[in-house]
Amino acid sequence: MNKLHILLVEDGQSQREMLRDFLARQGHVVDEAENGEIAISKVLEGYFDLLLLDYKMPKMNGMEVLKKVKSINPEIDVMMMTAYGTLETAVEAMKAGALDYVTKPIDLDELNIIINRISERQTLIRENEILRQELRDKGVTTDKIIYGSPKMENLINMAGRVASSRATVLIQGESGTGKELFARLIHNLSPRSEKPMVAINCGALPENLLESELFGYEKGAFTGANTRRIGRFEEADGGTIFLDEIGEMSLSVQVKLLRFLQEHEFQRLGGNRTIHSDVRIISATNQDLETKVKEGIFREDLFYRINVVVMSIPPLRERKEEIPLLIEHFLVHFAFENGKNSQNLSSEAKDLLLKYDYPGNVRELENIIERAVVISREPVITMAELPFYSTDGQKKLKESLDALERQMIQEAMEETDHNQTKAAAILGISERTLRYKLKNMS
Repeated sequence: MNKLHILLVEDGQSQREMLRDFLARQGHVVDEAENGEIAISKVLEGYFDLLLLDYKMPKMNGMEVLKKVKSINPEIDVMMMTAYGTLETAVEAMKAGALDYVTKPIDLDELNIIINRISERQTLIRENEILRQELRDKGVTTDKIIYGSPKMENLINMAGRVASSRATVLIQGESGTGKELFARLIHNLSPRSEKPMVAINCGALPENLLESELFGYEKGAFTGANTRRIGRFEEADGGTIFLDEIGEMSLSVQVKLLRFLQEHEFQRLGGNRTIHSDVRIISATNQDLETKVKEGIFREDLFYRINVVVMSIPPLRERKEEIPLLIEHFLVHFAFENGKNSQNLSSEAKDLLLKYDYPGNVRELENIIERAVVISREPVITMAELPFYSTDGQKKLKESLDALERQMIQEAMEETDHNQTKAAAILGISERTLRYKLKNMS
């Protein structure tokens, strides 16, 4: 955990001194302000990672201070301190930009947990900015990976950490989640970025053709082999090879791949010369490889070779906060690609897109937006341009929404150790509404 520079804004002297001493014992650098005006002047003059801000203060209350501080520097994290009776205020503060809140009387263990979480988040953001700068320096952008959720932030960060190593990487995720984009990100951040990244879909080729694609063949190796052809492992020498849908690879090809991983050498089909190649392997699958190992259709020794580092990309339904970002990106991209003026969504169409579960993930959303942009005659895309808009579709949508709501309530209750007050605040609903929904779920 990184130590933070914290500005403690609290008008009560005894409370302020108690919190100051506690935070200092945790290793943080703590500055103090007894009211809002002093806090704002200190923010203008210095640098802080975090404001620990009391809501109820004379002259300027915490909400006013929050808004002013965010106008000065939107990047400063703010945690609000509020009494139990003013939880509505805490929710309002979070809508205005506060990252979290803690209730009085303050539980110091809870405070420490929240601050540690904020510290980890800030470390992740800083590391990801360094990664983006490295990519910009190499002339590469991460524009194709549109993200805005903690889960994806963590994956981007992991990609940066594993890029410089030689370790094999296994990327797991449903179809359409963007596994190849992550493979390219790892390659572009690695010392191999000047060399080629070669991608091959193992599920798209029959066994004999996949083997010749990967390892190449000599003239006369089989009927129709009129010339020598180098394979993908030679083509990618010094770089990276991306094996998509590796779970579809036959056992005989798995044997040859295992040998390559162990020895970094292979032979072309029909040849007897051993060829060495320095290639890093990144694999991807939408299948449960451990189950395939138990079923005897995927080699256990190969499985442990390819999953030294595992990255699991969550489906789009588990990171719905990214849907508006993706929609905006695809609208701009496809309007430009099709020579159209900028297009927007009607509020009803946007609402429907935000509620849909996307079994095809990001790729499905991309196809939906492309289709809508192409067929729309007006600058505003309506529900009529969306492929799943129908009475039947609405019924399925309602079922999906009910399931999603139950999942969100369960996650909020688990996150707050079944504290209904805090869970309701996270969900943005009243306690009465939450109790009603919990009763219907039981």
